[in-house]
Amino acid sequence: MFFIIGLVVVFGSVVTGYLMHHGKLAVLWQPNEIVIICGAALGAFIISNPMDVIKDVGKSMKMLFKGKPYKKSDYMELLLFMFAVFKLIKTKGMLEIEAHIEDPEQSTLFSKYPGVQHNHHAVVFFCDYLRLISMGVDNHYVLEDLMEKDIDGHTHHCHVIGTAISNIADGMPALGIVAAVLGVITTMGSISEPPAILGGLIGAALVGTFLGVLLSYGVIAPMAAFISKFGEAEIKYFECMKAGLIGNLRGNAPVVTIEFVRRILGEHEQPTFKEMEEAIANMDTKTE
Repeated sequence: MFFIIGLVVVFGSVVTGYLMHHGKLAVLWQPNEIVIICGAALGAFIISNPMDVIKDVGKSMKMLFKGKPYKKSDYMELLLFMFAVFKLIKTKGMLEIEAHIEDPEQSTLFSKYPGVQHNHHAVVFFCDYLRLISMGVDNHYVLEDLMEKDIDGHTHHCHVIGTAISNIADGMPALGIVAAVLGVITTMGSISEPPAILGGLIGAALVGTFLGVLLSYGVIAPMAAFISKFGEAEIKYFECMKAGLIGNLRGNAPVVTIEFVRRILGEHEQPTFKEMEEAIANMDTKTE
């Protein structure tokens, strides 16, 4: 929603200001300039990125319409889920949790927290490390180091996508100049025409520079920035899981572990201590 609003504000402000200068909108419609700039940008994007990055960039476009990947309610559900898991381990042992982590889609425990259960990458991350713990890995330093490397891999992937889009933005002004130069070349071929015609040709050429700069700083660069921030917010979810698993492995009580996790959340996503206390008091931690 905010992506659409932002586009309306950007183009609305530019067009309104242009009209206030008594400009003619028809002059700005130069499809040949759009073909040159956008076509060259697409070609450069294809040249500079492998196919898997190109596909991931395409998939990332849906992020622009989602807002935040996780809200306060999502983190509340994650915290309650981890509390239920860690309490089950504390009271009945690791063997009791193995059936749930081997088939989380059919797990009665996971099904109580659909937001977590349907988050495939997060479930894989959480279950894989619980398996390692159940296999006897009890050195929390070793496990924490492994988790950090795993999360670094996710972070790098997010940065690759953001950088690929940002590189397009960086090149758009230069490609706008290319379109403008080609327009000037066309104008020079019509140098014998009357001033009125020459003025139109020069104006059309300058539209290329205008479009390149506008699309770069008004559309594509903000898109790259948002997608990078979206990726960083997704990583925070994994960091919460890491903090919970390490806290549990250190032998902390489930409620203490969850409090440690709650503390690393940002102010807009962090439940209060009282909210967390009441939610834990009211939750059903039984598994069938």
